[in-house]
Amino acid sequence: MKSKIFLQLIIFTFAFFAAGMAEAAVPKVPLEQKEVREWAESRGNELLSALSESDMEYKYALLDNLFTGYVDLDFLAKFVMGKYWKVMTADEQLEFRGLFRRYVLEVYKTYPLTLDYRVSFQIFSVQVQPQKAVVAAQIHQEGLPQNDPLQDILVQFDVRRTESGLKLSDLKIGETSLAMTYRGKFYRMMAEDDGEVAWFLEDFRQIIDSLERRNDLARDGEFPY
Repeated sequence: MKSKIFLQLIIFTFAFFAAGMAEAAVPKVPLEQKEVREWAESRGNELLSALSESDMEYKYALLDNLFTGYVDLDFLAKFVMGKYWKVMTADEQLEFRGLFRRYVLEVYKTYPLTLDYRVSFQIFSVQVQPQKAVVAAQIHQEGLPQNDPLQDILVQFDVRRTESGLKLSDLKIGETSLAMTYRGKFYRMMAEDDGEVAWFLEDFRQIIDSLERRNDLARDGEFPY
């Protein structure tokens, strides 16, 4: 049960504070603490509202909008490929961005989307750096025993300014970075495909197609079977 709750928290927190297919120049407007704090609080309230919806299709639509509107998927797509990004052609980079967006929107739907306890959050600090703002927050699950390690989860997330507004670019729970976790996954896939980008993209498409079929069956009440 605890592992289930922790997986939920990872996905929900990413949408908490968490896009175009072409890279855009980032406006050189300094981030401000007040601006970032208000942005994070608004995203948290939007997520809590979305999770309270009983209609799953409507809930998915709201959560999809949080991901695509407030997570910097272009930045993450480039980051998770790391050293392999430079060996990709422009067309392969564009294709991967599209695939990565589809993947992110399908992965979260494989987790339960209703928490067993009431969830609240509190922002502790906002530290503005030259390229990003680092926000520290706590997620609290009411109803869990006080000595339960999952009652209060400390999280840290990075916020960057993009041409279309503030967006989340990474999330850390403890020492675990979601962006680095994704990078490790894709590095392993590339190694299994002998560093061949074309093979990697083909395998990635198959993974996404499988996720989409799985989620379609789940919405129709035919999964698991």
